Amino acid sequence: MTTYDVVVIGAGPVGENLADRVVQGGLSAAIVERELVGGECSYWACMPTKALLRSGAALRAARQVPGAREAVTGELDVAAVLRRRDSFASDWQDDGQVSWLESAGIPLHRGHGRITAERVVEVTAADGTTTTLTARHAVVVATGSGALVPDIEGLRDAAPWTSRETVAAKEVPGRLAIIGGGVVASEMATAFSELGSSVTVLARDGVLHLAEPFAGERVAESLRDKGVSVRVGAEAGSVKRNTDGTVSLTLTDGEQVEADELLVAIGRTPNTGDIGLESVGLEPGAWLTVDDTMRVEGVEGGWLYAAGDVNRRVLLTHQGKYQARAAGDVIVARAKGEAVEDGRWGRHAATADERAVPQVVFTEPEISSVGLTAANAEAAGLRIRVIDYDLAATAGSQLQAEGYQGHARMVVDEDRKVIVGFTLVGPDVAEMLHAATIAVVGEVPLDRLWHAVPAFPTVSEVWLRLLEAYGR
Repeated sequence: MTTYDVVVIGAGPVGENLADRVVQGGLSAAIVERELVGGECSYWACMPTKALLRSGAALRAARQVPGAREAVTGELDVAAVLRRRDSFASDWQDDGQVSWLESAGIPLHRGHGRITAERVVEVTAADGTTTTLTARHAVVVATGSGALVPDIEGLRDAAPWTSRETVAAKEVPGRLAIIGGGVVASEMATAFSELGSSVTVLARDGVLHLAEPFAGERVAESLRDKGVSVRVGAEAGSVKRNTDGTVSLTLTDGEQVEADELLVAIGRTPNTGDIGLESVGLEPGAWLTVDDTMRVEGVEGGWLYAAGDVNRRVLLTHQGKYQARAAGDVIVARAKGEAVEDGRWGRHAATADERAVPQVVFTEPEISSVGLTAANAEAAGLRIRVIDYDLAATAGSQLQAEGYQGHARMVVDEDRKVIVGFTLVGPDVAEMLHAATIAVVGEVPLDRLWHAVPAFPTVSEVWLRLLEAYGR
């Protein structure tokens, strides 16, 4: 039996950050991982997906600027794009991540971790040997989530791609069908259409339906301009993998869709099915409900924490790492008997999860957003005013690209005169998001924002134009 102050199950970005905060705080921490150290984001999500998308975005940007446009003489080199993707996935080797753990003083236990009793985790290695780890203060579940495969007739037997297989694909299929219209579906439709696939998107609930309506509409229009068949409202009724390896989908209206590969991208499910939740009175396979310090509710003694996707608060890597920092610090504080700051915006509370979550969708056009949509703000009972502005009307956008198209929306809480939501749609708007995030998190009064003068000529001049539209 090996004892540490904290045992973390899951060595993705969330688990790594949490263990590091614990060690930086003066406690000992061990981490358990059954796959690759670095997790989903490093090998099958954030990094390799953006590598797939970046080459196409760079080519588009060059073609939108006279002078650069004339220098572009070819199309994307697919093999080069895939090689670059591989490099950002570290060729699916975790040596570098393991070295970082060692340098940070965090022991790694490879194998499948299961909670067997209070503060006890049993690790089963690939060769069947077991190691028992005991935590003095806390066990943290940071096992993330996996792709949800729905109960559609024949779907599982057809061995569809999930986000993992799509991101790691060695070849680009001639025809790719996608079930779903969310972030993964939209980004992969963008990437693979630019890499040469004929793509069909079955978006039952619409394209990016959780974003501001204009954002999803612009992405759907852009996909159609690329030749993607976007079927809003379409739903697969059954799926069959044919003897020649192709896939046949029968839609609920009877229409047939043929493809070489099928991506299912309709949501996520928690990786909690076999981690021993039943030993502490929780349901295996369920999402874990936590308080704002990431402590799991319903577990006596308050020793179990859950951070990242597994608690379903926000399924984004950067937000999971934010939770990890708060949880790591509060575990240290509680262990040392120090004061816990778990009030709104306190050091040990993940307050931003509620109304200040930033997100970028790397489609064409890009979508950057933080806080509430207008619909969500109204549903929350806020008295709001919505200000819209055409990004193309700024001088900076005209310099950025010929034919620049974009849109900005500011959602203002009229009672407090602060911004509660901000959405940007257009080329390269990802790098403009943090200013909006600071405004929302800092609850900066609009009167003070008038003194934050945007540089000219930049696309960020949209801040001034939105304030002018709102009025002093």
